[in-house]
Amino acid sequence: MPKDNIDRDIDTLKTHDTFIRFLYFVETLRDECISDLHESSTEKIQQISGRILSYDQILEMTEFKDLKHLIEQ
Repeated sequence: MPKDNIDRDIDTLKTHDTFIRFLYFVETLRDECISDLHESSTEKIQQISGRILSYDQILEMTEFKDLKHLIEQ
């Protein structure tokens, strides 16, 4: 049941421009982390990879790839 509620909540949030802008910001943070990987020490790579995974999960869960065109206009 909680998953159904979350899915409905996300669907509702996706109708708001502010939420789409937030997701765009999350994508920007993920891209910055990916760039940071190139300059990171071995010890930092695992930490940065975890952040990238978290950002990716948010973007996947909200299906941002299908909404991205709305912010790029």
